[in-house]
Amino acid sequence: MNAVLAPEIRFVPMRKADLDQVMAIERRVYAFPWTRGNFLDSLAAGYSAWLMLAAGAPAGYAVMLLSTDEAQLLNISVAPECQRTGYGTALLRHLAALARSSGARRMLLEVRPSNSAGLALYRRQGFLKIGERRAYYPAAQGREDALVLAQDLVSPP
Repeated sequence: MNAVLAPEIRFVPMRKADLDQVMAIERRVYAFPWTRGNFLDSLAAGYSAWLMLAAGAPAGYAVMLLSTDEAQLLNISVAPECQRTGYGTALLRHLAALARSSGARRMLLEVRPSNSAGLALYRRQGFLKIGERRAYYPAAQGREDALVLAQDLVSPP
């Protein structure tokens, strides 16, 4: 993985006006992408939604649900051309800092077992497997399980 070029990365709250760009990335990253409605619902519900800009252009985004003492990472995506550059790490660290500042003690997420790059990123950031959800994700042939991972935000990696 290359080092993150921090000066060129900015995080801005996701807005409805950003959804065309978000959806363009979402459709390139996932075989079973979120719909525009999923993002609209998340924004309307007040979830913590962020757009990551690299050199002024959208490079990734994330949606996180913050509750009393937990953060649930619902979607985190980095544009294919920006993957393996450190941007995913920067985005995940941004979310962890936000979650910590809102009082969250841990962050949870689900990930496909087949997502080896995502799993490697999460493990490097201190996420540990705490469970599984059977037949959670749609897949080309039926359904795929999800691994449930958690990161301790009280003692960051």
